[in-house]
Amino acid sequence: MQFIDQAEIEVEAGKGGDGIVAFRREKYVPAGGPSGGNGGRGGSVIFIAQENLQTLLDFRYNHLFKAENGGRGGPNNRTGANGKDLIIEVPCGTAVYDAETGALLGDLIQAGEKLRIAEGGKGGLGNQHFLSNRNRAPEYALPGLEGERKQLRLELKLLAEVGIIGLPNAGKSTLISSLSAARPKIADYPFTTLIPNLGVVRKPTGDGTVFADIPGLIEGAAEGAGLGHDFLRHIERTRVLLHLIDATSDDVIGDYNTIQQELQAYGRGLPERSQILALNKIDAVDSETVDLEALATQLNHLSYAPVFLISAVTRAGLEPMLQELWRILDELNASEQVEVLG
Repeated sequence: MQFIDQAEIEVEAGKGGDGIVAFRREKYVPAGGPSGGNGGRGGSVIFIAQENLQTLLDFRYNHLFKAENGGRGGPNNRTGANGKDLIIEVPCGTAVYDAETGALLGDLIQAGEKLRIAEGGKGGLGNQHFLSNRNRAPEYALPGLEGERKQLRLELKLLAEVGIIGLPNAGKSTLISSLSAARPKIADYPFTTLIPNLGVVRKPTGDGTVFADIPGLIEGAAEGAGLGHDFLRHIERTRVLLHLIDATSDDVIGDYNTIQQELQAYGRGLPERSQILALNKIDAVDSETVDLEALATQLNHLSYAPVFLISAVTRAGLEPMLQELWRILDELNASEQVEVLG
């Protein structure tokens, strides 16, 4: 399945039905009054979030979505049928923007959440509506109004509590495969991951926590360089960032700074996000030439964040790292509950 996380579409609500001009034609009523009915309302366009969708692939080739028009009014004061609303299903985490102004129109996060994005046009009035003491036989009616028409940009932002970030080949895919049942493509060259991968990691309590393996960022990603640019948005919804650093790199500190600079450049709350660091691939480091403890201390002084020495391949050090992630998430949950209560 292709992973499509952006799409531009056009939606058009239904036109209201026209009102009609009609007069009663009844036996023994030679001068029957006006009886033209009103037109029905046009259908609206409504988005609804669905849990079973993970991509915007359905919008890649279908760009125009139109609701049903309202029915024309009928004689004997009959109102036309209302047009059916058009229900468009999107994945949870879809943000809907006005493509022309860039304004955010809605953010569908919870399953079942709805967004009425385009209102159907009102039905036109039939001539019976214009009956008055001065005008006993109106011979005019109103047409239905056009429905709203909008150009939209859809953006899917993955819903995950923990986002795994780092330079290409830092071992993110290997880590998520070690922690969960996810089986991403893994190879010993950069940019193995071309789409974000999601995995559910079980807490000791049995609850599942969603981890997202974000494709590797490079220097200049916030300005559009590399594969990571299109996926920075997926980090926005994460609550904790797990910054993975290749311990076998020639410049561990430089690698750390590169990612942090990209988070700063992108903004949108990412620099302030809770974060922990993990020096990965310690099983491949020559302990006689590289002082891992000294590197961890240096990173801790730079970031003021906890630093863990791990190996995603051998699973060394993963348990203490997970314990710290659970602790941070529990603290965030507790603080959010306090805010809600008051």
